[in-house]
Amino acid sequence: MGNTSNNVGSDVTPVTVAELPGLNTFGISMARIDFAPMGINPPHTHPRATEILTVIEGTILVGFVTSNPENRLITKVLEKGDVFVFPEGLIHFQKNHGNGYAIALGALSSQNPGVITIANVVFGSNPDIAADILAKAFQIDINVVYQIQSKF
Repeated sequence: MGNTSNNVGSDVTPVTVAELPGLNTFGISMARIDFAPMGINPPHTHPRATEILTVIEGTILVGFVTSNPENRLITKVLEKGDVFVFPEGLIHFQKNHGNGYAIALGALSSQNPGVITIANVVFGSNPDIAADILAKAFQIDINVVYQIQSKF
């Protein structure tokens, strides 16, 4: 089990060409996601890969958001053995929906799928995105932006 004692309650162990050079030219990679109770794999995207997720243990709520202009949320609760597909480039997430620990395996259609975790990128960039830009984009008070940025 990965170390899930962090702010989001999950641990992702990737196996891409960076960790396993033998994947070079095969166009595949994997990831193991361990979830503490109520843990999440925060909203993120893989810009170069479709992902197929298989639940190995537990119950996991999964979802993704379709592209503009619909921005439709698609969700499903998965049980052990269930499979779900996240289309390439779309923002998606997982949440442990049960009371115990959960485990999932993600297979990706690229040896280097990339991962962009939305909150980290938007509020944790280096240097920071200007707070006035984020305040206007999210329609929130600028002090809320500063508070969120301080957590990253």
